[in-house]
Amino acid sequence: MTKYKLTYFDFDGGRGEPIRIAFHAAGIEFEDNRLSFAEFGEMRQSTRFSALPVLEIDGAEVTQSNAISRYVGKLAGLYPTDDLQALYCDEAMGVAEDVMHRVVPTFSLKDEELRQAREKLAGGWIPIYLRGLDALLTRGGGQYFAANRLTVADLKILVLTRWLSSGGLDHIPADIVQRVAPGLVGHEEHIGADPRVVAYYASRS
Repeated sequence: MTKYKLTYFDFDGGRGEPIRIAFHAAGIEFEDNRLSFAEFGEMRQSTRFSALPVLEIDGAEVTQSNAISRYVGKLAGLYPTDDLQALYCDEAMGVAEDVMHRVVPTFSLKDEELRQAREKLAGGWIPIYLRGLDALLTRGGGQYFAANRLTVADLKILVLTRWLSSGGLDHIPADIVQRVAPGLVGHEEHIGADPRVVAYYASRS
């Protein structure tokens, strides 16, 4: 039996969360290795790209969150088999990564520098990405991003929009998704109510 070990930070969200949900949806046992930021700091140089998540498959490490999401998504039946729909799935996941690449560097900033950087994102790149995602959702039929069913793209965008709407990002308005891309609010509610997603979070409580 294949042994899986997923190493990511000890919180519900971020790049590791869609992978955790997909594993759970597939009924595949995996070691959910959760690290504090301090623990990651101590072992960061031992990771291939100084980043998480890392998935170990029978002890062999692989990296890159979207690649891992695709792999686990295929195991879980949460990745399209049609090439065009797979492209649509990948496109949406890529946009989520673009947002992360813009926001995460601001975590090292403080005070006025942080405020200016976040307000610039809230008035610029984040609305661009959200409107684009809203358009991709419309292309997919309004409920899913690809294949007219739940895929890892939906999981990744669910985690992203919950994060942006959480109020936990200083200087990013908690209503930014609602104001800029209301279709994504409906998507968040729809995907969040999927029994597989509900079951995952119930297992965490």
